[in-house]
Amino acid sequence: MSSEQIHLEKITWDNYRDICRLRVTKEQDSFVARNERSLIHAYIALSQGEIKPFPFGIYLGKKPIGFVMIGYNGYEEGDPEFTKDTYFIWRFMIDKRYQGKGHGRQAFQLALDFVRTFPCGPSELCWLSYEPENERAKKLYASFGFVEAPEGYVEGEEMPAILKL
Repeated sequence: MSSEQIHLEKITWDNYRDICRLRVTKEQDSFVARNERSLIHAYIALSQGEIKPFPFGIYLGKKPIGFVMIGYNGYEEGDPEFTKDTYFIWRFMIDKRYQGKGHGRQAFQLALDFVRTFPCGPSELCWLSYEPENERAKKLYASFGFVEAPEGYVEGEEMPAILKL
C-alpha cells in the first residue's frame, strides 16, 4: 500500500495541462466530458455569474490522477426545487490508469468533504447526474447516499440523484 495520499488541488496555470491530458477508458468516453471542456464550462459559468464553479485536480502524491468539478446553484426558472441554492458534483473522473484501486472512492469523499465546508453558504442538498447506463457511477454514488430524483425529472438525458447533507 502506497503512503501517498489522495488530495484535491486547485486548477492553476501550472497544472491545467496535466489535468487536461487525463482520460477515461473508451467505454466510459460517452459518460464523461473531457476535462478541457469542463474547464471551459467553468470559465463561462464564472464569467456569467450563473454558477460558482470549483474545479480541482485529484492527486495521488504529486501525480495528477483525476478531475472533479463542484458547482453551486445554477438554478433557472422551471428547474426542480432541489437544484435551488444547492451544490452539485458537476464533473468527476479518474484517469484510466488509476481506476479500480479505490482512488475514486477516496477522491469522491474529499469532494463531499469540500461541499460540506459550504463555501457558498449553507445548503441542505447536494446533487449530481449520470448516464443511466453508467452502472459503475450509479453504484458509487448510491454508496455515498445519493438517491435518484423523483420520477419524471431528467437532466438532459441523465439521471439526477440527490444527497441530503
